[in-house]
Amino acid sequence: MLLKKVNIEEELRKTLRKKDPIQSLHELHEILSKDSKSREKIGETLKTKNTSTTNSFNLDLLQTDRIYHIDQIKKICIDYRLRFLASNYFKGKIPAEAIAEIKSLERIHGIELRGFKIIAPSKLFKLEDKDDPILFAPIGNNYFYLIHKWGEDLHPLRKWLMWPFKSIVNLTCLVVALSYLVTLLVPSGLFSKSSSNAQFFILFFFMFKCLASIVIFYGFALGKNFNHTIWNSKYFNA
Repeated sequence: MLLKKVNIEEELRKTLRKKDPIQSLHELHEILSKDSKSREKIGETLKTKNTSTTNSFNLDLLQTDRIYHIDQIKKICIDYRLRFLASNYFKGKIPAEAIAEIKSLERIHGIELRGFKIIAPSKLFKLEDKDDPILFAPIGNNYFYLIHKWGEDLHPLRKWLMWPFKSIVNLTCLVVALSYLVTLLVPSGLFSKSSSNAQFFILFFFMFKCLASIVIFYGFALGKNFNHTIWNSKYFNA
């Protein structure tokens, strides 16, 4: 049985208690057909650095299941090793549907949106790809409004594959477990005629030092860091 891919928007929605109907795409396509100059301006805004931390939304017109606090966003980013950065760092293509959503919100609320941010894997802030980016606009007080999600869903095992990178404790547990398994694979009596617990633990300690050295070397060589450090960092080697 094939594993279902992870939809980050659905994971975010699990953190909320209320759900409202999702707006149909029909209205988006109608908006998309109007005023190309306005869409170009929105596209330029998305690619321009902006430090705005709030937009004057009419809160009564917002869908509550699209409002997320920074702590909810941070948890998802740490669990799946994603980044939450300003849209001007995003190197992929912003789809027409996302621009149409922005235009629709601006028309409904009578404002010009600023300070866009995107959730996506680190590589999407360097190269073009298709893995599940999500576009947000700040509401204020560390709350963000989900505007649009596009691309493919994440691999179903990504959360577990990224688990070791959540903290030094997780990574140490993985190295210990791998060291134990590798030690078990070593034939008994390989280094002496009789095996003992002392020999096993000496061999285990040797395997642990080898694997830990490899992890540390590649960690420093590739400039890698833990999820809680990079989730909102704009630096490649953060």
